[in-house]
Amino acid sequence: MNFKRSTTSMAIALMALSLISVTAIQQDAFAQSLGMSITATADRNSDTITVTGKTVSDVTDVTFRVTSPSGNNVVAVWQVTPDDNGEFMVNFIVGPTWTENGFYEIEVMQAVHANSLYTLHVLVEVNDGMTEKTSVTESNLDTGIIVPNVTTRDAGIEIYAESEIGSDMITIIGMTDRVSQDITLTVTAPNGNVVSIAQVSPMLDGELTSVFTTGGPLWKQDGFYTVTARQYDDPKYTASTEVDIKDGVVVPEFGTIAAMILAVAIISIIAISAKSRLSIIPRY
Repeated sequence: MNFKRSTTSMAIALMALSLISVTAIQQDAFAQSLGMSITATADRNSDTITVTGKTVSDVTDVTFRVTSPSGNNVVAVWQVTPDDNGEFMVNFIVGPTWTENGFYEIEVMQAVHANSLYTLHVLVEVNDGMTEKTSVTESNLDTGIIVPNVTTRDAGIEIYAESEIGSDMITIIGMTDRVSQDITLTVTAPNGNVVSIAQVSPMLDGELTSVFTTGGPLWKQDGFYTVTARQYDDPKYTASTEVDIKDGVVVPEFGTIAAMILAVAIISIIAISAKSRLSIIPRY
């Protein structure tokens, strides 16, 4: 009787172990069956944007929607059916409705019974009806969590000024992640008047350099002159730096510190002198 009970217990334990193993296998298989990945590519001065992707759910179509930079206009919509491997591709031609300059958002969505399954977004820059060189990927494969990958659009532009004390030459040095568009540099006086304008083309690595000469009737006002670099209307591509000018030349950057040191030195001399006088007073 005890043997039968032992056999029954072992059978129940083995059955439970089998159920746990099957459940674990199913959960692991399910964990590997999530997500979608998309990549948008375009050549510089092209009119074609290619979007490729892969989804683990090939039973429903993938829809595309392209929205203008302002977000007010939908310039293209499309729908494709993934192949047996879950892969898909679509080409968008920049047409007459793409009138705005800036970053167009491509939304890629897969839904089941009107319920969104996966939704991903990528941005492609278009200026004057032509694309900028682009390679951007977004993916949530395996995890279902959106993980942006390689992109070329988030750096923007930055500049700073270099000059020697008392010099009439200001060198502007900067960096941008867009090398296809010239940069306009504007120097503004403290009173708001524009005293100089220059245009510079960034090098292939994105570096830019320009030199301004101070002095002359436009540089008469003393104070901080603002140098502004602008490449696009996007705020990311607008940067500025300031240079202090007096009598037409660059003011020493450490003038304030030098004045403070001088003041401390004078106070110290006065204190020492006063102490010395006190020490030589005869004591009675």
